[in-house]
Amino acid sequence: MTQMLELTPPSGVVLAEPDAGSAPAGALAGLSAAEVLARRAQGQGNNVALATGRSYQEILRENVFTFINGVLFSIGAVLVALGRVSDAVISVGLVFINVIVSLVQEVRAKRKLDRIALLTRPRATVIRDGRTQEIDPGEIVRGDLLVVHAGDQIVVDGQVVGDGRMDVDESLLTGEADLIVKRAGDPVYSGSFCVTGGATYVAEKVGAASLANQITLGARAFRRVYTPLQREINLVIRVLVLMASFFGILLVTGAIVSDIPLVQSVQMAAVIAGLVPNGLFMAITLAYAIGAVRIATRGALVQQANAVESLSNVDVLCLDKTGTLTANRINLHALYPMGLSEPELRGLLGDYAVSTRDGNRTNDAIVAATTGKPRQVREAVPFSSARKWSALAFDDPALRGVYVLGAPEMLAPAVRIDAEMEARMAAATAEGMRVLLFAYRTDLVPLYDAAEQPQLPAALTPLGVLVFSDELRPEARATLTGFAQAGIKLKIISGDNPHTVAALATQAGLGPDIRVVSGPELAAMDDAQFAQVAEDTTVFGRITPQQKERLVQALRGRGHYVAMIGDGVNDVLSLKQADLGIAMESGSQATRGVADIVLLQDSFAALPAAFQEGQRIRNGMLDIMKLFMTRVLYMALLIVATGIVGPEFPFTPRQSSILVLLTVGIPTLALTVWAQPGAQPRRRGLVRSLLGFVLPAMASLGLVAGGIYLGYFVMNLLALKAANPFVSDAAVFAQILPAARTALITVTVMCGLQLMLFAKPPSATWVGGSPLSGDRRPAWLALALFAVYCLVLVVPALRDMFELAPLALHDFAFVSTVAVLWGLALRYAWRARLLDRFLTVDLS
Repeated sequence: MTQMLELTPPSGVVLAEPDAGSAPAGALAGLSAAEVLARRAQGQGNNVALATGRSYQEILRENVFTFINGVLFSIGAVLVALGRVSDAVISVGLVFINVIVSLVQEVRAKRKLDRIALLTRPRATVIRDGRTQEIDPGEIVRGDLLVVHAGDQIVVDGQVVGDGRMDVDESLLTGEADLIVKRAGDPVYSGSFCVTGGATYVAEKVGAASLANQITLGARAFRRVYTPLQREINLVIRVLVLMASFFGILLVTGAIVSDIPLVQSVQMAAVIAGLVPNGLFMAITLAYAIGAVRIATRGALVQQANAVESLSNVDVLCLDKTGTLTANRINLHALYPMGLSEPELRGLLGDYAVSTRDGNRTNDAIVAATTGKPRQVREAVPFSSARKWSALAFDDPALRGVYVLGAPEMLAPAVRIDAEMEARMAAATAEGMRVLLFAYRTDLVPLYDAAEQPQLPAALTPLGVLVFSDELRPEARATLTGFAQAGIKLKIISGDNPHTVAALATQAGLGPDIRVVSGPELAAMDDAQFAQVAEDTTVFGRITPQQKERLVQALRGRGHYVAMIGDGVNDVLSLKQADLGIAMESGSQATRGVADIVLLQDSFAALPAAFQEGQRIRNGMLDIMKLFMTRVLYMALLIVATGIVGPEFPFTPRQSSILVLLTVGIPTLALTVWAQPGAQPRRRGLVRSLLGFVLPAMASLGLVAGGIYLGYFVMNLLALKAANPFVSDAAVFAQILPAARTALITVTVMCGLQLMLFAKPPSATWVGGSPLSGDRRPAWLALALFAVYCLVLVVPALRDMFELAPLALHDFAFVSTVAVLWGLALRYAWRARLLDRFLTVDLS
């Protein structure tokens, strides 16, 4: 448990006296405009920008100052020191270009998202010159009076003043989820939020002194969930780093033992360091940035970079009813008086509603349907999602007694209802209506016990039953049906009556045979029973915020990837526990703060598009990983093979650069943008999904490329020795290596471009290791890149730049024929599933 910091009122802070006529006597008037300006000039403002995404420094650090970049840039510096400036520019320059492209893409995405994020940025309500107004938190100054209601975030540290009362969640600071009662004189801390009630507090610690500067938008600094794809990619990259490190150790050892020149050793080190797929980081970043921008235009703000891709992994979707499944428009549908007339009941309800300090949509619906006068309130219990009731103790000449409004089952211990009214309530619940009971007692009994916890008064007399109607969101049915068809289990979790929720769920298209359970029933279960019911049940009613959180934990504990959609402060705990948290724009600040995705304009319409975008990202990354892994492994195989057989190192940094650029660099950027949605087999790991493609491609390409390299090396060696038996080994290598390496680069470029088509087949001809995409853009790109390589071979200046030798026409034809035959053989191996048969496993 985190130790709570002591908050002492700063000296000299006093509340401004109200100007004449600006507020009633004794009212909190706040600071004047002149005082605000003076305090801001004294440096007492809260002028610390609230982050809406990654900072420019973070983007720069994560794209430039990586481990592999550091290795490559260090190698480049050594090459420059050794006078090999062109080698450094070509080998490290491509990495630098990748970094620049990544930085530009991310900065553009950040700027666009920051503009959209202003829609969900928290606002603060202050009292100045006796009037309330909404301002940006950055405009707060020390001594400001801030007003908070249920669901509002406390944005600076301060102290409660006035006669308000609220229950505050300080779990982000203490780790404890218990609600803390705050009254006049009690400290409040930024990073916490008001759950029930409302109060006014004076700002005492602002700017850098405030915890708001350390906690960005609620829980965002404390919550980072990696998707399965990210975890597996990180694992693959770490394995490749270990492999490159192992080769590096062998290189250093070989250089010492064989006395390899320093320049050659550094060149070999540059090629080995290039085995780590540095461009993969850029591809992931670019995919997430593009996905976030695309979804922003469809009506959803992405607050966590990986959130869109995360959505594609979801197999259980939990959502609240009120404000999520329904349109947050509640109407008082019917009144059933008990022991008094309907006008009398409406009058009492009107007085109760306008006298309630903590506003909520149910109270607003009562105000809209009744007329009443504010009465003198001695004590109040605000509505709570956990209690499901609220109460007011009136001590007014026109109205005296304790009045309670809440869920019938929660008031049942204190109220007796006849069978006829029970039947009416059951019928309304079956139709999907919300039912509340209004009751009272004439004497003023305490509403709080000795521990200042709310207590339900006993022996209440029923006054009437209120029936409210909820309106389903117009897009809810189609959206939920789409998720169900995609194999995603739906869980409706609500604080309302479970049968009311079930009726609305049926209206939303979930079917009449759904299983229903209530919160009290869950409370009586042990952990094993709770987990099984969480798995099997569709509708959960009368659920407390803590039970919502526990339901999400139970589902995740059974191996599900869980998304939670909510809008109220009672959803915050469950949103924080979910793999993916989704909030409505109209939801509370705290809810939007912990969410990974915010649905703008409260529309479900963005979710199907976001789900498809997540699939697009995942499919694109799978295609990209196929190319990266094949390239890394066949290059490693070549390095090992040449080291065993004996010829010189197969690549120079320049040759490796042109190979990587044409077969991986440009294609992966294109495939990231051109990726298409489409379901992948669930619960299959990334590595397993890649094996069926990568192993045959890597092994066959390594054999073909190695055979070409060794064949040209040996043939040229024999021909040169036959022509001049007395030529030195150094002269021999100087003459035959460029030709052998050129043949090797040529065949690997041709095969690598075919791999792009095999990874994303434009037609049935290329279907083997991947399903048909039908997108012909990769084919045109492959032709364009092949033309670029031919241009490099033909133009002497370009050829010399990449240390390639002239290739005779018959040699070019031979290498091309080998590449075509390799493609046909590889396609046959995939279609015949030769690797599956050999390993006796199913990799398809």
